[in-house]
Amino acid sequence: MLWTDCLTRLRQELSGNVFTMWIRPLVAEELNDTLRLYAPNPYWTRYIQEHHLELITILAEQMSEGRVRKVEILVDSRPGAILSANEQPATTTAALQSAPAAVSKAKKEKDETGTKNSRKRLLNPLFTFSLFVEGRSNQMAAETCRKVLTQLGASQHNPLFLYGPTGLGKTHLMQAVGNALLQAKPNARVMYMTAESFVQDFVSSLQQGKVEEFKKNCRSLDLLLVDDIHLLAGKEASLVEFFYTFNALLDESKQIILTSDRYPKELTELDARLVSRFSWGLSVGVEPPDIETRIEILLKKAESSGVELPRNCALFIAQQVVANVRELEGALNKVVAISRFKGTPIDLDVVRESLKDVLAIRARTISTENIQRVVSEYFRIPLKEIVGPKRTRIYARPRQLAMGLARELTGDSFPEIGMAFGGRDHSTVMHACEKVISLREEDPIFNEDYKNLQRLLQS
Repeated sequence: MLWTDCLTRLRQELSGNVFTMWIRPLVAEELNDTLRLYAPNPYWTRYIQEHHLELITILAEQMSEGRVRKVEILVDSRPGAILSANEQPATTTAALQSAPAAVSKAKKEKDETGTKNSRKRLLNPLFTFSLFVEGRSNQMAAETCRKVLTQLGASQHNPLFLYGPTGLGKTHLMQAVGNALLQAKPNARVMYMTAESFVQDFVSSLQQGKVEEFKKNCRSLDLLLVDDIHLLAGKEASLVEFFYTFNALLDESKQIILTSDRYPKELTELDARLVSRFSWGLSVGVEPPDIETRIEILLKKAESSGVELPRNCALFIAQQVVANVRELEGALNKVVAISRFKGTPIDLDVVRESLKDVLAIRARTISTENIQRVVSEYFRIPLKEIVGPKRTRIYARPRQLAMGLARELTGDSFPEIGMAFGGRDHSTVMHACEKVISLREEDPIFNEDYKNLQRLLQS
């Protein structure tokens, strides 16, 4: 069977824990030119899509001799179709159909537990503090999350509100708190859910007449983790229920951690009473990682997957992919997949081939010339002064900032950047980049300007 052959190869390619936890429990069926995989929940499908789908697709096409051209990962809605790793044989759905007793048992258990189990959201065991790469952009958020563990429910950080653009590690940090708490106290009641799943579960409890059970489960927790709280906007009944759940947990000094893409007071579409309560505790921003952090993230991800990634290749990837951690992981997965498909170790040629689409897009969107233009417009100074010889502070600071951005966002060398800035020597560019780093640490206004320009250039 094709999937059995793929599993054999995947067992060799992936670490034992990753294979056992994420890959082996998948159920597969082959439909014409498509291999369809089934996972137990949306989170599982998203993890496979982000980390392993490209490798599985390459292997499926290779091992089917081109017969399979596409691999899909879906949530399986059939009761009992997904078994535990120990119960699930490494075969296709046909094998499951020959085991009606197991299917019947799983269905019975599901019917008995009802919405209680539907509300459970598995914590990702890979989301731990030890696997989280810290840098200037997320250090305060990480330190705060560790502090929460030692002072669970303390008013100064309850609720803890993590905010920032998508893909920067907010979910990783909040789940790291949950995983650490369960490791220290296995009987602790921890629930992780997205705002969307809170709405779905609440509506389901209404339909099944189990609202009181829903309330009891949500309000008897030690730790509630809710992702993307801004998505509650417009869900009036669910907002009211969450408001009362929120208050009940705070009254009992139970810890709440929330994430959003915006600062609490910017969530104008939510109930003002709820937003004001978000500000009772501590709000901490998570920013896009700087280039040093991006390099360390890549090296750590590669190491955890058993992949040898040369540091110069990590630097190249980090220079090209700047938006968020998810895109970094996606780029690394593509590099690894191409390397394995070609049967060659990872080097700069493999990285360039793997990221050719990314390079083409970046070449059109972020260039040194584009950075100069954006900086000129941002500070309202003539473009000619950005590249000109004047050394007065009003021009020198924006020029240094533009050089620092060019170094981080374009991947151009110091001499190349120097040529773009009026033929300046590479040592001048190096000095400017070092000055930008020190100014960002010393001057909050300068640092804010830098981050604003980053967002403008990456949007």
